[in-house]
Amino acid sequence: MTPPVPPRRTRWVLATTTALTVLVGGLTFATTTGTAEAAPVGAGSYTTDPVGPLPSGCGAMSTNPRQFATANAPAGPVPTNDWWSSLLWKRTNCAYSEPLHAHPVSYQPFGDGLGFSATSTPTISGTATGVGEYKYAYSEDIRVGVSGLGAPVVKVDGWTDWTVSPHWSDGTRTLRATIGHGLPFAYFQTSGGDALINPTGGSPTVWSNSGATIGFTVKGHDYVAYAPTGATWTVQNGRITSALAGRGYFSVALLPTTPATGATARAELAATFGRYAHAHVTGTRVSYSYDPASSTVQTTYGFTTTPREGTTTQTVVSLYPHQWKSLTGSTPLSPTYPSARGRMKVLTGVGEFRTSMRYHGVLPELPAVATGAGADLTQLREQLAAVRGNPMDQRGTDTYWTGKGLGRAARIAEIADLVGDTETRTAALNAIRTTLNDWFTAAPGKTAKVFYYDRNWGTLIGYPASYGSDQELNDHHFHYGYFIAAAATLAKFDPAWATNDRYGGMVDLLIRDANNYSRADTRFPYLRDFDIYAGHDWASGHGSFASGNNQESSSEGMNFANALIQWGQATGNTAVRDAGVFMYTTQAAAIQEYWFDVDDENFPAGFGHSTVGMVWGDGGAYATWFTAEPEMIQGINMLPVTGGHLYLGYRPAYNRTNYAELVRNNGGEPTVWQDILWQFLALGDPDAALAKLRANPGYTPEEGESRAHTFHWIRNLAALGQVDTGVTANHPLAAVFQRNGARTYVASNITAAPLTVNFSDGTRLTVAAGRTATTGAYTWSGGSAGGGTNPTPPPTDPTPTPPPTTPPPSGSPTRYLLPGGGLGAAGSAATATVAGAGGANHDGTPTNPLVFTTTGLNLAHAGGQTTFDLFLDAGPAVGNGVQARVSYDLTGNGSFDRVETYRYFATDPVTGYEHYTQNAGLLSAVGSLGNLSNGTVKVEVWSAIGANPTTLGIGDRSFVKLPYA
Repeated sequence: MTPPVPPRRTRWVLATTTALTVLVGGLTFATTTGTAEAAPVGAGSYTTDPVGPLPSGCGAMSTNPRQFATANAPAGPVPTNDWWSSLLWKRTNCAYSEPLHAHPVSYQPFGDGLGFSATSTPTISGTATGVGEYKYAYSEDIRVGVSGLGAPVVKVDGWTDWTVSPHWSDGTRTLRATIGHGLPFAYFQTSGGDALINPTGGSPTVWSNSGATIGFTVKGHDYVAYAPTGATWTVQNGRITSALAGRGYFSVALLPTTPATGATARAELAATFGRYAHAHVTGTRVSYSYDPASSTVQTTYGFTTTPREGTTTQTVVSLYPHQWKSLTGSTPLSPTYPSARGRMKVLTGVGEFRTSMRYHGVLPELPAVATGAGADLTQLREQLAAVRGNPMDQRGTDTYWTGKGLGRAARIAEIADLVGDTETRTAALNAIRTTLNDWFTAAPGKTAKVFYYDRNWGTLIGYPASYGSDQELNDHHFHYGYFIAAAATLAKFDPAWATNDRYGGMVDLLIRDANNYSRADTRFPYLRDFDIYAGHDWASGHGSFASGNNQESSSEGMNFANALIQWGQATGNTAVRDAGVFMYTTQAAAIQEYWFDVDDENFPAGFGHSTVGMVWGDGGAYATWFTAEPEMIQGINMLPVTGGHLYLGYRPAYNRTNYAELVRNNGGEPTVWQDILWQFLALGDPDAALAKLRANPGYTPEEGESRAHTFHWIRNLAALGQVDTGVTANHPLAAVFQRNGARTYVASNITAAPLTVNFSDGTRLTVAAGRTATTGAYTWSGGSAGGGTNPTPPPTDPTPTPPPTTPPPSGSPTRYLLPGGGLGAAGSAATATVAGAGGANHDGTPTNPLVFTTTGLNLAHAGGQTTFDLFLDAGPAVGNGVQARVSYDLTGNGSFDRVETYRYFATDPVTGYEHYTQNAGLLSAVGSLGNLSNGTVKVEVWSAIGANPTTLGIGDRSFVKLPYA
């Protein structure tokens, strides 16, 4: 059924038409079988009337994208943005295609057959400090076909998740091949002539020719051809032929590089491969599952085979580094293949293989543990006020630049909410709502800020388009990821807007266009932009380059995956959420390997760079499409910086390496995109990043950034520390950070009910509805859809900051340690001296303690635990350990009902404050907590070990947060 149209809208028809309404996943979607109309989706709509340029290529591609597909090809929309897309699109080569970099073999169709390239030595160009690239370029070894074949065009006869089947016909002879990612075999079916292997790369060295199997080497690469039982191979004038015993099938395999030398090892591999040579791969399919309880993503890569003879149904596959590093239940062979992605490891005799990856969580935004109080809060509020009048600061009207503006506004809305700036939050949300409503509404004659559905291509194109998003179907995940992420932020604060009868259905269409997560939905190809086997997105729709397909901004691809997690969580759509988690986790691993090479294993020796700006099918480039400036070559894989980009900090040492290369290549510190680069550095060295930010207040923000967000990000990481991947959570919007050995646990609850988040180390965090909460030194919570916030976190900079603008009331559970021994509202900065232990051990026993007390408390017990943050500085003293005890007298009768003694905190011998928090753990706890009625709380601080005194920062610094409402 077609959804009802709200009274304030009119469903308009451009011309008389017959419409077919498709119901998928609870959404209605109108497609036209005649002339165009506006199709309603809840309160929104799209148009089926072309309003701008359409995909273009050879012949009638704009109206018939299936002109180079045979009748056998799968029904539904054709895939685009794939490693083999140039075979179907034929944008530059209208008969055949560009090279198809499948790995471990690259292929190129010609009229007489399929060329093979097994380039094992890359070419490197450029310099180690400037633009450069490495390529495993197509360099043909052999061409496989049928004697006499001369096809005028090569078509596509079929495809599955990571395979494609080219088809040749000249009217007399036919050839059909199946090739794919990770397949060492190419499988062939023929008619009308003998199978032909032509060694175009030079004379072959035949090292085995026995019956149906022939092994030969061309240009140092070992191949084996397997014909049906009873067939033989003939070698004449360097050409290898077989009549195939009249059975019309064979396969050709590239053997991996053997660590052993000599004919024996090679022959053993040929025999091993031969056991599976006639189980032709005819289908591939991925399945995945996200288990929140263990925070793992399990992925199964399955192969369907058709035995051409015998009963064997298993096959041989090779795995990329991101796969074999997370492989479960299988053991690869020792021989490997070289490739543009590093070593590929080999599995034999498999019908599937599985990987298991940890998902480390994302956040709507970093919590305001530092920017929620004091001078930092004042600075942030001033920066937010400065952008309140123009939250989007949009630099263009097309889908990409509109998206960038929406992304900027979403960051502003999130951080404004965290610090209780409801005026700026409302302005940013209004800007997002107005912009999305405009784009999500079609109207008669409207040709801008509108989405058009093209039934031929199975795609949704936004106009004005840019960067080939219309004519080449480029970058839809980049552009639409910003729209979806902003919609997720809006959905948190305006859930009604995100329902399917309002604008949620339009958001879902953007998701499905870029990466359709439902195989049942035939309006769009399955996971259009995401290469399932390669583990990352491709940006080009047609892929018609000699180097294959490419992707520049892996981080904007991750922006899309994160947007799905956020939107799925906000709307309760677990299918969208889980698709986002799958793509996010898999691509995070791929980025670490192929854009960053964090283990220094995949880039070829001599390349000289620790990162690439672009990944190509045949290699990588320290370059971009638009500039040669090092800041942008490296920064393009860092932006936008959001709470969904914590994967950039999984390997903090690499962040420092990457930034050091930037400074080297740039001949000094960055002069453009400084904010993006500092935010990336902050995930590896937050103190250094904060120092750079404070030393350069006049920098120019990147086009999608704001000063408010950059300060918020860097300043809070300086308090939180680095991403801690050693602990996971059973909730998708959660993360853990570590600074100086102390962990802070963060979780965001964007639902309307309270939530308890369990972390893998046993930590539990209760999060109120619509809030974000932290443990550790901080008990901050953000706002909700219903109102603002009242943040009361302490300042946490090693350099003390002034007290909060609004001190907590006398009944507040947050109590600062004050001069004179009180516990209360923050006062002026001061210090106290914790006497040394005199070389004795006072672990667990207060000795010469500093004592801080508050009385007359009437507070309701809220559950949870005591938290605290004590500012300590032992200067250059070695071996000091300060200890704390917190005691509760619930009724003020002089008897302590609950006594908590914490393990001592070993200070470092470096001048500067450190943070002693409850994360040190309890040494002992006696008694139970309850409501405070005229109660008393006492905090004692003493030296458990160490001969020297320690300075304790008090007044506006050290505090204890009581678990009371």
